[in-house]
Amino acid sequence: MELKALQMFRHLAKSLHFGKTAGAMFVSPPTLSRAISRLEEECGATLFVRNNRSVKLTAAGQRFLEFAELTLNAWLQVRADIGQKQTQLSGSLSLYCSVTASQSHLPKLLDKLYALYPQIELKLDTGDHSLAIDNVQQHKADIALAIHTPNFPAHLKFIQIDIIPLVLIVPKALQISAIDEVKWHEHSVVMPAGGPSKRIVNHWFAEHGVKPRVYANVSGNEAIVSMVALGLGIGFVPQIVLDNSVAKAKVISIEVKDIEAYSLGLCFLQERENEAILKAMIELFDSSS
Repeated sequence: MELKALQMFRHLAKSLHFGKTAGAMFVSPPTLSRAISRLEEECGATLFVRNNRSVKLTAAGQRFLEFAELTLNAWLQVRADIGQKQTQLSGSLSLYCSVTASQSHLPKLLDKLYALYPQIELKLDTGDHSLAIDNVQQHKADIALAIHTPNFPAHLKFIQIDIIPLVLIVPKALQISAIDEVKWHEHSVVMPAGGPSKRIVNHWFAEHGVKPRVYANVSGNEAIVSMVALGLGIGFVPQIVLDNSVAKAKVISIEVKDIEAYSLGLCFLQERENEAILKAMIELFDSSS
């Protein structure tokens, strides 16, 4: 059922004159007649009683007129709301995230952003995830994808969008498939030099009474994957880092049920949470999750 057909029906229901309605709707009388006939077929009822002299609305036609009015008015309201959002939301928004997050969480979001708010210019900057909070605090980014931590700054707003588990990765040559098969005294460990992983991994080792034989402390989870793939040790990395790594085929991923997961979310200054562009970005993440 087309909106144009409903518009023609509504006009005819009020004019009760095929010639006048055809002229007003910029269609030929035969086109109008065919449109009304199709509506009657779809409804399974006669909407107009017509002869050479007059056109009258039937009881079914009167009920259908109520439906047509509601539908057309609802469409006008939706179109106005969408148009108003697109008109109001303009300007630029700077977003910071890790390279991995730009691959795993941004594509769907950006498609929606450009479709709904074409006047917003998004400026994307990528780098190490440990710098996300600093970039927001130093006003280098309006919003960032960040990992929540116990000492998360109170003046920043955090909205969780995903839970990212950490997994243990080992070189394929070791043929280890479960955490209880790991003999920690036999293996070197590639440790995270900073960021949320450093606290989480150190805490896990402490809880299990393991003193890891550290091969190296490295910056960036991607570097840990690369070093493990080269056979230099074993290590913990977030699942999404492994999923997006070119070296994932060279390692085995082992589930570790009792290690703390990453809480990934949007962070921005609390004082800015009522800004329209930030609200729009948050809504897009909510709708894409």
